[in-house]
Amino acid sequence: MAGDELLRQADIALKTAKRSSDTAISFFDRKMESAVKQRLQLSQALNHAIERHELSLAMQPQVNKYQQLIGFEALLRWQHPELGEISPADFIPLAETTGAILKIGDWVLEKSCETLVRWATSSRSKHLKLSLNVSPIQFRRRDFVPRVEQLLKRTGANPNNLRFELTESLMAGDINFIVSQMNSLRELGVSMSLDDFGTGYASLAYLTQLPLDELKIDRAFVQDLDQHGKGELLTETLISLGRSMNLAVIAEGVETEKQFARLQELGCEFFQGYLFGRPSVDAERYFKD
Repeated sequence: MAGDELLRQADIALKTAKRSSDTAISFFDRKMESAVKQRLQLSQALNHAIERHELSLAMQPQVNKYQQLIGFEALLRWQHPELGEISPADFIPLAETTGAILKIGDWVLEKSCETLVRWATSSRSKHLKLSLNVSPIQFRRRDFVPRVEQLLKRTGANPNNLRFELTESLMAGDINFIVSQMNSLRELGVSMSLDDFGTGYASLAYLTQLPLDELKIDRAFVQDLDQHGKGELLTETLISLGRSMNLAVIAEGVETEKQFARLQELGCEFFQGYLFGRPSVDAERYFKD
């Protein structure tokens, strides 16, 4: 084997080991090389996904305990003309690694603001909130707040109906800067939600520092409700914690009437999941006449 080829294969194995959370050691094999080629193909295609109109936002409804519509979460979708629908679990981490997430994040924010402007023209939808996930990479940008402010002014979207969902991984950075960013956004009228609470980095000490409006209970805890085990106890604790801090608490991944009823018994007031509707690019169908 030529020296250059050996170095290339060693480099592939090294990068694979770095991306793995299970092991620090990787040995090269042909599957690895195939995965690298597929990753490169996706990366190149992702760079052109916006201009080729391959991205879309699927809206999943959020409801209160009376199953009345209160808003939606905007979920990013990518439909490639040859590769088909590509899972966000595959392309979002790739976009964050390559930096494409910045351009994509700007696109998502712009489309979300345009959606809010459209909803504001109807009495049936002008009160609805729209939640969207913000990548830690995007949120940590020094110019992120000014960009949001500029877009709100340009589109005329009501910031009070816009909510940013932040993951706990964001708290692994400079907490003082993160709090400052959140405060600045809240001054614009944008509300803040902590997504997947209880599954990541955020400690109770951090939680008390964050200027939040909402806690989002991860679907893993909701699924555990059917087992009546430790998951149920933790869910109850998280709901009680959120309410004691005067935060709205929303549970995602609600799929059964049993889960819905139990969450209400535990004090949860807002819900999201297949029980109430699947993500759809046609959000208006949920509030049409």
